[in-house]
Amino acid sequence: MAALAGCIGEPFVTRIHHPSRVPVLVSVPHGGRAYDPALMAGLREGERAALRLEDRLIDEVAGEVAAATGAGLVVARAPRAMLDLNRAPDDVDWAMIPDATRGCAMAAILSTGGHARPHGHPSQRVRAGLGLVPRRVPGLGELWRQPLSGEVLAQRLHLLHAPYHACIADQLARLRARWGTALLIDLHSMPPLPREEGQAPITCVIGDRFGASCGGMLVARAYSQLSDSGWLVAHNRPYAGGYVLDRHANPRGGIHAMQLEIDRAAYLDSRLVAPGAGFAEVVGILASLVRDLASEVASIGVPQSIIRPQDWAEAAE
Repeated sequence: MAALAGCIGEPFVTRIHHPSRVPVLVSVPHGGRAYDPALMAGLREGERAALRLEDRLIDEVAGEVAAATGAGLVVARAPRAMLDLNRAPDDVDWAMIPDATRGCAMAAILSTGGHARPHGHPSQRVRAGLGLVPRRVPGLGELWRQPLSGEVLAQRLHLLHAPYHACIADQLARLRARWGTALLIDLHSMPPLPREEGQAPITCVIGDRFGASCGGMLVARAYSQLSDSGWLVAHNRPYAGGYVLDRHANPRGGIHAMQLEIDRAAYLDSRLVAPGAGFAEVVGILASLVRDLASEVASIGVPQSIIRPQDWAEAAE
């Protein structure tokens, strides 16, 4: 694969078992921290802006959960600052791109599964500054020193967005072929949500696109287990899931998908930068959840003759 400008090394990495140990794939689109110096220099606020955009260290949480459960893993290393993998290819803020290079950008959008949206009708996410390439965040204003070239956007679509989602689609198809049903867990983290005085913090928001992306039984199981662990759990508000769920979920076709947003204060330090005292506990709770959901998915999806008795022993190791 050609080098992706803005990212040091591979734009995403995978950890996949052959054959798969459990019918679960974990994706992490916003954990990337492989900034090259030029990309960081292009941010007006540098590291401050980068931290605001990252799901800080959620990739490390996901890695430990996958290692403990045998779940497959697809993790972005490329930073969200350069391209948001939880946005559609056409969710573009055209005001960022000079007129002379818009044709190149549009050609790439169309060739990677996007549509020709009217430039004058941006999505709600674009209007908020958080489209395919983030433009601004509250409290910091405009993120970039220079306009975004259409050629640069085209490269990011071809070398990052398209192969990342093709990899997820391929792995989910393999899981479904082996187990009859597959579950995608799209793992994110969120800043602590506002709360009333004396109210416990919401630790996790489960998103299922208001019932469209995942079977209700699996969502209810996740809600119940996380609540039993002591977490305060919300459902779809304020995070219902994004493009990852829209693109890959097909419950009637045997592919379920849910988004999990974890409060960063639950696993990071008081500055929300480094691992905190709760890191291991969060990993343990999520690993238990993955094991439980994997068992549920396997029981509803596959002719039992296909599963070898030793599969579950392997998954527990």
